[in-house]
Amino acid sequence: MSEDSTLFRRRRRLAVAALAALASLGAGATLAKLATAGTTGTGNTTGNAAGGAAGDAPGGAYRSGLPHLGALPALDGATTWLNSAPLTTQQLRGKVVLVDFWTYSCINCIRTLPHVRAWAQKYRDQGLVVIGVHTPEFSFEQDAANVSKAVERFQIDYPIAVDSERRIWNAYRNNAWPVFYVADAQGQVRARLVGEGTRAVEQVIQMLLAEAGRHDAMGPLATPQATDEQAAPDGAHLGSGETYVGYEQAAHFVGRGGLRRDVAHDYTAGAPGLNEWSLTGDWTVGAERAQLNRAGGGIVYRFSARDLHLVLGPGADGKPVRFVVSIDGRAPGADHGTDTDAAGHGVVTATRLYQLVRQSGTVQPRTFEIRFLDPGAGAFAFTFG
Repeated sequence: MSEDSTLFRRRRRLAVAALAALASLGAGATLAKLATAGTTGTGNTTGNAAGGAAGDAPGGAYRSGLPHLGALPALDGATTWLNSAPLTTQQLRGKVVLVDFWTYSCINCIRTLPHVRAWAQKYRDQGLVVIGVHTPEFSFEQDAANVSKAVERFQIDYPIAVDSERRIWNAYRNNAWPVFYVADAQGQVRARLVGEGTRAVEQVIQMLLAEAGRHDAMGPLATPQATDEQAAPDGAHLGSGETYVGYEQAAHFVGRGGLRRDVAHDYTAGAPGLNEWSLTGDWTVGAERAQLNRAGGGIVYRFSARDLHLVLGPGADGKPVRFVVSIDGRAPGADHGTDTDAAGHGVVTATRLYQLVRQSGTVQPRTFEIRFLDPGAGAFAFTFG
């Protein structure tokens, strides 16, 4: 037995063990069943063949043991493509294909990008094609120009299908961000993984490349350097969850009379407990965001996490909006995020996710406040890491 064969068997055992730890479905599962079987957030799922362990097929060909979940759905209906001409499933035959559903203000998506970029580069010459399908969560993400700016900001060079009308999303029956579909060289989907479990995704990529004859793909996993909002979360101390500000999905708001829908209202700060929030000043709360009508308003949130992010945008006129952040009533100092300085000052210049806090010491519950020095700011959702 060759040293290479021993390595392949060891890698297969590790990969299949990792996949078996995820929720599994039988080999006859369809994409429709998969779409309702996955988990969201930082979890992930994939199919694992019932009774089909990985191994060497007769003649020495590599066999992953992954199920066949149906043909890769078409990528038709994109508003536009970035970094590439439109791609079809016919053009992709003979390639292992990773389809990544993402959206640019989603922190879970952002934290996977260092890995997706690394895979696109590392396995390109071995037959992997990475395609990002950008499907919007918020209305501002429907704008192809905004998506193009985000692609440039995140230094993405692989093809992006801008799916502003959710046509590709619907064809895949997708239901979360991020979700990874991995298809083999024959155009068959072999795994669907949901969330930030990037190790399992890369293991599937390696297995399917090996099935296609590229045994040299099996090896150490990529370890990209990730900083700022792209860094992995501190899961051991993550005590706060995604919180929407628009009334359609808002929860845990503290304030007299609650949120007033679609009308200007002068809010008085409440006293938020852990994972509760409050508005101060003159705001109009819409379905997906709260819009500040006059300078001086703010948001207070009691949270427990290393990182605090807030999706923010300027007003309709696009003018920058200055803000100042405090933590427990003081300037953040060493606990400031990427988008603020030690004094807590920052500027909203585009609609995107802003990292406002990164606790540098012991993670503990803190009271965050952001006060806007100019009118027009729109606030969409808090996320944590």
